[in-house]
Amino acid sequence: MLQLTLYTNPNSRGRIIRWLLEELNVPYTVKVLEYGADIKSAKFLALNPLGKVPVITHGDVVVTETAAICAYLADYFAEKHLAPATDSPERGIYYRWLFFAAGPMEMATTAKAYDWRIDDDNVQAVGCGFYQDMLNTLETALNNGPYICGEQFTAADVYVGSHLGWGMQFKTVEARPAFTEYVQRLYAREAAIRANKLDDALLTAAT
Repeated sequence: MLQLTLYTNPNSRGRIIRWLLEELNVPYTVKVLEYGADIKSAKFLALNPLGKVPVITHGDVVVTETAAICAYLADYFAEKHLAPATDSPERGIYYRWLFFAAGPMEMATTAKAYDWRIDDDNVQAVGCGFYQDMLNTLETALNNGPYICGEQFTAADVYVGSHLGWGMQFKTVEARPAFTEYVQRLYAREAAIRANKLDDALLTAAT
């Protein structure tokens, strides 16, 4: 079996990949990097020149960008059924919302957090559109089942659910009933609970 390593920090999006790895229930090792010298070291920049976590190495393969890591791991460990089959109609739905969260959702919530201007003058050129339109669009994803792809829990739920949870915590996402119920359902999963305990323990050890 190829060695699978997660490079992370417990105060980062690496928590998303930790959760996914716990859902997959496959062997992996963790290398915790401190912000500053560790993440900007020449050794780590050789893996990710952007100097950001999370990163995974899987044998000789290096994958960066959280949504890409989710897609890679779900496909590699296809027997774990954390992505719809490639010939399933739900496959398109899965990709749609995984990358919606990585693109429009992240941009719109970041713009809200930092008061970036999105208005009638520039909205057509801005990929996320208006903040409220983004939220309304995302809410439609939760209309057809307990999960993004209906009845099947997938890596897209790990990614979208994490962003919704953090967004509501930090007030960059409205706490709509559809969002809160979805996040509560996801966070109650055994793998999510395990992952949070592991990363919270790292935070405690660092204090």
